[in-house]
Parts: sequence; C-alpha cells; structure tokens
Amino acid sequence: MTAIRYRTVDVDGHLVFYREAGDPSRPTLLLLHGFPSSSHMFRDLIPLLADRFHLVAPDLPGFGQTEIKPRNSFRYGFDALARVIGRFTEVIGLDRYALYIFDYGAPVGLRLAMAHPERITAIVSQNGNAYEEGLSTGWNPIQRYWRDPSTENREALRELLTPASIRWQYEHGVPDTGLLSPDGSALDAWYIGGDEVDEIQLDLFGDYASNVALYPAFQAYFRKHQPPLLAVWGKNDPFFLPAGAEAYRRDLPNAAIRFLDTGHFALETHADAIAQEIRAFLQD
Repeated sequence: MTAIRYRTVDVDGHLVFYREAGDPSRPTLLLLHGFPSSSHMFRDLIPLLADRFHLVAPDLPGFGQTEIKPRNSFRYGFDALARVIGRFTEVIGLDRYALYIFDYGAPVGLRLAMAHPERITAIVSQNGNAYEEGLSTGWNPIQRYWRDPSTENREALRELLTPASIRWQYEHGVPDTGLLSPDGSALDAWYIGGDEVDEIQLDLFGDYASNVALYPAFQAYFRKHQPPLLAVWGKNDPFFLPAGAEAYRRDLPNAAIRFLDTGHFALETHADAIAQEIRAFLQD
C-alpha cells in the first residue's frame, strides 16, 4: 500500500492543503488540478507513481480543502492562485520539479514556469491548454462574459456550477460511463456548494481571459527554454480540443503527444495508461 500523507501548510497566511507521497529524494512531480476539482482527482494516479517519484498535489485557493478566504480579503484570479502555489513550493522546499498541469492547473503551472524556468524539469499536460486553437465553442458563454462582464452574463454561467453540469463534464466523451465513479463529481459539487465558492468560481471564469492573453508569453517560454513536454489528452474533451495538444509541437518540436479515447477528466478512466506514459517520459 502507498502511504499518502494529507497535510496543511501555512503559506504567508493562506492555509494550503496538499497530498504527498513517495520518497522526497526522488524526482518531484507537482500535480495541479483544474475546475471544478481538487487534488482528489489524483487519488488513482498517485499510488501508480509513488514508487518512482515524489508526488505533491495541492488544492488551489478556492478549491477543495485549501482555506477559502473571503473575496473581500483575497482577489481570486489566476495571478493570485499562481502566487500562492509558487510560494507553497518554496515553503515546503521544492526547488526542482516536473509539472503535471490540467485545466486551470495549466495557466497556474505555466506562470510558475515562466517565473522560475530553472526549477522546471519537464511538463506533463493532460488537457492543459496554452493555445487558442485548443479552445472549443464550449467557451462561448464564458468568452461572452469576458467581452461584457454584465450581471446577466455572469448569472448565465451559474449553470456550469450545478451538480448536473459538473457530472456532465465527467461523462461527456467517455465511451463507457459505467467506468466512472460517482465520487469525484459528487465531491466537486459539494465543494462548489460551500459559502461564497460560487462567486469565487464566477470570478475565476471572468479572469480566465488573463490566461488567454498570456498564451503568447507561455509559447515564448516554450521556445526559449524547450522544456521536455508530454501532452496526454482525452481526445473527446468538450472544452480543450486535440488541436491544443498538437499545437505544442509548433514551439516544442520534440513534444510527445498522446491521445486517449476519453473526455476531460481522463484520469477517471485512464489512470493506468497515463501513469505508464509518465513513467516512460520521465526517465530517471
């Protein structure tokens, strides 16, 4: 049995929850989750890699078990999320690590990489987008809010926070939904139902425009530093298209691209396959 530790650390006054497994003397893999999930999404992957790697999976601010600070004392935007997670890595003593970036974890992790490229040994992008061609029409309502941040457009996005919508995100594009545990989506919906969390999530929808604005900077980072990159992608993702994975090769010609016949939450059905890809990619 893999020993997974569940810890909370004070990061400049922000209590950050994280999961940790494996020998700290081994190469570290920092696992960054996305919307509307938490580090719980890595529950199946961590035991599959803990014999080879030191694994650290924090809950981002506004998600999971990490402290939910009031919106009037903490501005929930992606720069702020990256600032907290960047300091988190320093507080727990991570000075070199590979990144596993998924969904919201991609713009958070890539901000860390741009700030400290010397710390990044490699990147695993699982449906973690950095190119405009990777954005599907599923982003249309959110993009409408970017263009016109009216109350009407903000309220229209609440539908994305319902338990039914969260479950749909798990099921869409999965050939056999009988393979999907109900636990992940149910836990996500429970967390999203916390005090003020709905407003935090709407704030983050609005601020996602800052990530798209940074795509050229992310791509410049790739071209300059050429980090080894594996894009392992649920090809039926309703939000991030396969073109987003293929686009990495424009700036990283040696990027490894793998497509899986599943949806956005690829770990729910393909944890074994993704673990095998990571083990082959991150050779000692």
